Amino acid sequence: MSEETPRGRLALDAMLGKLATYLRMCGYDTAYALDRAAEADDDLLAIAAREDRLVITRDSDLAARASESVLLTEREIADQLRELADAGFRLSLADEPAHCGVCNGPVEQVDPVEPTPEYAPTADDERVWRCTDCGQHFWKGSHWEAVKRTLEEL
Repeated sequence: MSEETPRGRLALDAMLGKLATYLRMCGYDTAYALDRAAEADDDLLAIAAREDRLVITRDSDLAARASESVLLTEREIADQLRELADAGFRLSLADEPAHCGVCNGPVEQVDPVEPTPEYAPTADDERVWRCTDCGQHFWKGSHWEAVKRTLEEL
């Protein structure tokens, strides 16, 4: 890893889907292999090179082939997060979400007068964000609190 890393643009292999969600919630621009139809190592490496992304993987062969990478050894999410924290990653929830936890698209705050889907609270009740790419709505509910607790326990 260079002095510039850890930086905000990441590429995660197909084994790290749950980690991708956590990193997006921490404000990292995180390309996840399965979201990008990049299950093959060559495809993920091409994305990382083209978009100047740091590869994070549990695959030692993939890590060796990447120009920059972080090789994780753990399987459990808390242990993976601990490995990243030890590698210098800032792991705390962003004040406001910047990236969709589902697709990594940009998010925007929903105007209080706009309607929200049935699964989301009304935007005049609490702050709600919407992904501009996939339309998913987000708010700081129980999932946000569970992620926050996990990160605080690192």
